[in-house]
Amino acid sequence: MISIDIAGTRFNLRAAAIIEHEGKVLLHRLIRDDFWTLPGGRVEPDEEAPKTVEREMLEELGETMRCGNLVMLMENFFAADGKRNHELGLYFQAHLAVDSALPGRAAPFIIEDGGACLEFDWFSREQLAALRILPLAVKDLLSGEDRSLRHVVNRE
Repeated sequence: MISIDIAGTRFNLRAAAIIEHEGKVLLHRLIRDDFWTLPGGRVEPDEEAPKTVEREMLEELGETMRCGNLVMLMENFFAADGKRNHELGLYFQAHLAVDSALPGRAAPFIIEDGGACLEFDWFSREQLAALRILPLAVKDLLSGEDRSLRHVVNRE
């Protein structure tokens, strides 16, 4: 995974999926966290970011998806566990297979991924307002219908 420590800051290259179905979006969180985020993961060396999205969704959800258009490039600056982070986030529209079982799965549901327990759930646009979603700019993106490419600098 592309994650390195430089001058007291951790740099990550992350790719995430915007998975929408019948007016709802799929979010996830670590069980211990009080915030939600889009599913995804760190890009591996020599891996194209759309392939990261497809790999991560297969690993975490057991779902084969097609990664679509890049809709947001985010420079994200935040602190986690007392450490400064600089993350370059690539957010893609992702498309479920026609025969996907994911929309019919009882939600919320828990997945174990590398020893971490992830909770997944579907949320409507109206429900998003009451949630803490990180990075903050993701909530704005998901609350609207515009999926044209945008560049965002997010400092938390």
